[in-house]
Amino acid sequence: MLRARDEMDRRYAEPLDVPHLAAIAHLSASQFGRVFRSVYGETPHRYLQRRRIERAMTLLRQTDRPVTDIAWDVGFASLGTFSRTFSTVVGCSPTEFRAQHAPVHVPSCFVAAWTRPREGAPPFPTQTAAPETAVSEKRGGAAAE
Repeated sequence: MLRARDEMDRRYAEPLDVPHLAAIAHLSASQFGRVFRSVYGETPHRYLQRRRIERAMTLLRQTDRPVTDIAWDVGFASLGTFSRTFSTVVGCSPTEFRAQHAPVHVPSCFVAAWTRPREGAPPFPTQTAAPETAVSEKRGGAAAE
């Protein structure tokens, strides 16, 4: 079962059918469906849909690519099916999700100020304890007493 699920995770964007997955698990198609549901709590089709939607959510948050391209990239054949499935699983449309989870823009001047070295600070972090002392303390040696 784990091999079949791993195959679904690896190839979520490709068309996968139950007979192919069942062959990986060395089961008949009907046995595969029953066993998969008992092990993972959902049907293979539902699992694959959820994985596709999870990937789409990541792409919607991290890119500005069109929703149609994302739908095709995660394995949906039509935008309508993708939007309907996304809304059912997530509770809002892909466009609404993107608007709600847009990354916050941080001005570059703030980033430069935040990452600038502090005045008087050493250029690199220094070690406060000698390496031998740190190892001895962890092992309960003489330094720990």
